[in-house]
Amino acid sequence: MARLITGLDDAALRDRVAQATALYFLDWSHPQSGMARERSGGAFGYDVQETVCTGGTGFGILAQIVAAKRGWRPARDILDRVFRIVGFLERADSFDGVFPHFLNGSTGRVLPFSAGDDGGDLVETAFLMTGLLGAASYFRDEPSLAERVEALFQAVNWRAHLRQDGAVMWHRHPDRPWPENALPIRGWNEALPVFILGAGSQTHPLPPASYHQSWVKTPTFLNGRDYAGITLPLGPDWGGPLFLSHYPFLGIDPRGLRDAYADYGEYARAHALVNRAHCLQNPGGWAGYGADCWGLTASDDPSGYVAHSPTEDTGTITPTAALGSFAMVPDQAMPVLRHLHDGLGARIWGEAGFVDAFNESRDWVAESRLAIDQAPIVIGLENHRSGLLWRLVSARPEVQRGLRALGFSAPYLRTEV
Repeated sequence: MARLITGLDDAALRDRVAQATALYFLDWSHPQSGMARERSGGAFGYDVQETVCTGGTGFGILAQIVAAKRGWRPARDILDRVFRIVGFLERADSFDGVFPHFLNGSTGRVLPFSAGDDGGDLVETAFLMTGLLGAASYFRDEPSLAERVEALFQAVNWRAHLRQDGAVMWHRHPDRPWPENALPIRGWNEALPVFILGAGSQTHPLPPASYHQSWVKTPTFLNGRDYAGITLPLGPDWGGPLFLSHYPFLGIDPRGLRDAYADYGEYARAHALVNRAHCLQNPGGWAGYGADCWGLTASDDPSGYVAHSPTEDTGTITPTAALGSFAMVPDQAMPVLRHLHDGLGARIWGEAGFVDAFNESRDWVAESRLAIDQAPIVIGLENHRSGLLWRLVSARPEVQRGLRALGFSAPYLRTEV
């Protein structure tokens, strides 16, 4: 059990929260596969013990690299788990190298994410590859790990998800045509790594035209409007859930990252500030909202699972929302961290850190923690502290090639790879 210790200074509290939150992956990953379990409770029809997630595993690998770096666990233990994950993935179900959203952690067989969705999920695969590539860089003294990770990456057939018009499809099963209502991956959303990693593939690359002629060609890509005095460069009205600016930039460094459409560091910061501004305005009159309690993103909710945002505000605060933004808005996120821990900790803190979400207006606290919500807390705090995950992933040749192919510039982008 992660004990509640109040009164720590800011740096010690950040480390305490990161270390406790990492326990979700260190102590509760699947014992056979090493993969991250999708959730710890509130099953929604899932087998909590056996349902493992590909994207959450990628994020969880990055969180466990932090544990190795900070000495919370022996680096050899983390390396052994990554090897176990790689071995599992080498045998698990995939579709032209693209992994499904959910797998059975014991058998490696696909578990449907929803009715008819039992094929490859390109976005979750991109998140998984981000974590694996980061591990290959961190454990650089283990060349066999890099070889096996690179083989998994090279096997991903990004082009298999290309529609004839150049759009990139999120889900695909090779034995079935795309449903007539299937939507392609178009922005702005969390899927930017699909295009960067896809363009960086040397075996099955996505064409840059899919980025420039499809991904950006939507009414919700460019924004540019003012919200509470903050200009939001990208995304839907009021920015949408905060995971839209968390997931793309857990490993890829947004600071100084630019292309023809946006400065992505400016976007990630503005998105967090707009989300915060809505919570401070609190048009719904929800209990608890304020400068020390803000942050709306997808999470469990009294009504189920909701993509919380300023335009879908149910009064539910999700800790990963503000804390996953820590590297971009530390001054605004630190009061939230302290309030959640010191002020509300008796109700929302426990094993593996904070619960997934809570709603003070409805006197509700989630019974769950989710891989995709716990990991960004650890990663965001570490990227604020040292930029470790940003350095590891952004320097990868796959990322560098993709950024160059799509026309990005960044301080860390080399001339050629």
